[in-house]
Amino acid sequence: MPHFAPVRVRGGHPRLRRLLRHRRRALALGLAVTAAALATTGPPDTDRPPDRTASAAASPEPPRGAPEQVTAPVRIADAEAVRLLRPGDRVDVIAAAASPAGDAKPRVVAAGARVTEVPEQGEAASEAGALVVLSVPRDTAARLAAAGASARLAVTLR
Repeated sequence: MPHFAPVRVRGGHPRLRRLLRHRRRALALGLAVTAAALATTGPPDTDRPPDRTASAAASPEPPRGAPEQVTAPVRIADAEAVRLLRPGDRVDVIAAAASPAGDAKPRVVAAGARVTEVPEQGEAASEAGALVVLSVPRDTAARLAAAGASARLAVTLR
């Protein structure tokens, strides 16, 4: 068998050859095409309503810098003052802890709390105070609960 020189194929696809020479460009082009394909396709089940149990387990995060708001039921000593409140009002909650000497030392427990609900009160409730539901940050709700256990609470409208 005689000795032959290797066979070299000329031609081919010039664009493919150029891309192979410039591998970074080829990679960038591939990433761009993949990103465009992913951007145009949506989630597979967009017409199905969201699963309520999954959303309850993964509650949305509050925006950064804004404290998480919770609703806190607060018993106010003066039931007549609570009758003046309406949902949406802004109030300051003041705790007056009586000292053994008989003088009260008031302190502001919650400033600018939003009233979310004013439940109806019965006849006997006026002696024990009246309930009001406030929307406050979580740490303020803890302070309100502690102050309500040890002091009489009052509200002032803003």
